[in-house]
Amino acid sequence: MSFLETLNVKCINELALREKRVFLRTDFNFPTDMQGRILDMDRLNRCVPTIKYAIDHNARLIIASHFGRPSGPKDTGYTLEPFAAKLAELLDMDIYFFEDCFGMGALQMVKDLKPGQILVLENLRFNEDEKKNSTAFARELAKMCDVYINDAFGASHRRDASIVSLPRFVDTRGAGLGFKEEVEQLAGLVNLQRGDGFYAVIGGSRIEEKIGIIRPLLEIADKIFLGGAIANLFLAAKGCSLGGQSFEKEKLSLAEGILKSAKARNVGIVLPTDCVTAESVNSTETLLSEAGKVREGMLVLDIGPKSLELFKSELEGCKTLFWSGSMGLYELERFSQGSLGLARIVAEGRFRKIAGGGDTALVIKNAGLTGSFDMISTGGSAVLEFLRNGGMLPGIEALK
Repeated sequence: MSFLETLNVKCINELALREKRVFLRTDFNFPTDMQGRILDMDRLNRCVPTIKYAIDHNARLIIASHFGRPSGPKDTGYTLEPFAAKLAELLDMDIYFFEDCFGMGALQMVKDLKPGQILVLENLRFNEDEKKNSTAFARELAKMCDVYINDAFGASHRRDASIVSLPRFVDTRGAGLGFKEEVEQLAGLVNLQRGDGFYAVIGGSRIEEKIGIIRPLLEIADKIFLGGAIANLFLAAKGCSLGGQSFEKEKLSLAEGILKSAKARNVGIVLPTDCVTAESVNSTETLLSEAGKVREGMLVLDIGPKSLELFKSELEGCKTLFWSGSMGLYELERFSQGSLGLARIVAEGRFRKIAGGGDTALVIKNAGLTGSFDMISTGGSAVLEFLRNGGMLPGIEALK
């Protein structure tokens, strides 16, 4: 019996779809560069098997997703229209796009759909009720469908309306093929505990999100390696000088508390010992500095070679490693060597390797090491929440 079957969650291939209106929640939240340009569209490819299955079974398919953090309902830099066009190219078929994600216009577009046709709705986050998990918004979305399918594992730790409330208003609901594959692969790691050799590498620039991940990790990880902006916060919490970079007192206090908790639990927190710095992200000249001795006015933008040596030596005893987040501003070649170097070190390790999140997957892809990892998930935070909660996420709970 599969893990989802033990939870009484069905998959799309167990549901009647013929001529039904199928609402497919996908994850088109692709990694972007500093100009907002999409760097990798792998998540689009990952949802294709589920889309093809629905179309092959003559469903009327409605696709919805979020993308980025739009500033308002008409933030055109985050429209899903280009993705609809790309999907049409991948599938070699016409696809309809609607400029909103709900309302009378969307309902009419759904009504006009014929079996085997696809409609892509506009970015769900153009409506603030998506993030608020509005019941009223979820009810409006539910008017468009007979079947709900979640194929967005990477977003299923979120309590957004389309993830947790919408499926409650649809009698027939289930998981997509990609969603099921990720859950079943991760199920074998459920109930990890300290002492099991579980190590985590956490990087990236979203400090608020990452710091929320680290505290729960203290319950299951034996070592936690930090890179990127989150590492800078923890270095600052230890009193290191970072070239004048400052952090909010509240965040510093959180980092200090985590360091104390880690010490009390005998969980190793491994921080960079050197870093690549520059006057700005546009600078072509870089300077290698010791962590804690960064020149005033310089920005820390990558980890250095000594940090990579330290990380490699600290991997001894690892049985399972999870990696989420880059070690620096990997989008620019001069600040990508820490991330690429770590990918090579991890790929050589004799332990189970799991990576999560769009940025991490792109780093591994750029290093040419995708095949060296046991699993590259669409989710970073979602994987950690899944492991911490014994295989449960809000998005899974909503499918039961």
